[in-house]
Amino acid sequence: MNLEKEITILEVDKDLFEIKLKKLNALKVGDFFQKRLVYDFNPKIPNKWIRLRTNGEKTTLAIKEVIDTNVIDGTKELEIEVSDFEKTKMILEELGYYPKNYQENLRTIYLLDNVEISIDTWPLIPTYVEIEGQSIEDVMAVVKKLNIKNKEITTLDVESIYKEKYGIDVLKIRELKLNKK
Repeated sequence: MNLEKEITILEVDKDLFEIKLKKLNALKVGDFFQKRLVYDFNPKIPNKWIRLRTNGEKTTLAIKEVIDTNVIDGTKELEIEVSDFEKTKMILEELGYYPKNYQENLRTIYLLDNVEISIDTWPLIPTYVEIEGQSIEDVMAVVKKLNIKNKEITTLDVESIYKEKYGIDVLKIRELKLNKK
């Protein structure tokens, strides 16, 4: 499994952040509606889960494991692209895995110096940004370019952001859906 090199900046204004990215000539990859199914291992393994996710263009199956929420590279991930969300869900069900949660979010992706910057809008919480790269140095170089102060950075995963920052146990929400207007 690979270690993710990722930080998060909470409570950003999407429009202002995109202006900052455009001034730095970041490449906009696109806007995506993402849906994901989250599965526990059987038997359950603490801090480790299976995720099936699609953004309408790319579908992935991943094993995620949080090792330490206090460091940039504290999450392990083993991910593979799959061709079909529904068929992969059916395969998992045939193997005895049933989703414990369904989640939706909006993601706008930019690239800056080979680092992916995702502006994520989730239900019930303010928009936040994830910055992920191949190395800690790459991530921190983009953080510096964006003039983000260290005190603004967190390394919490989505579940921990909901729980620790907003008092919401997202794992108890069976369907976490965006309000579509």
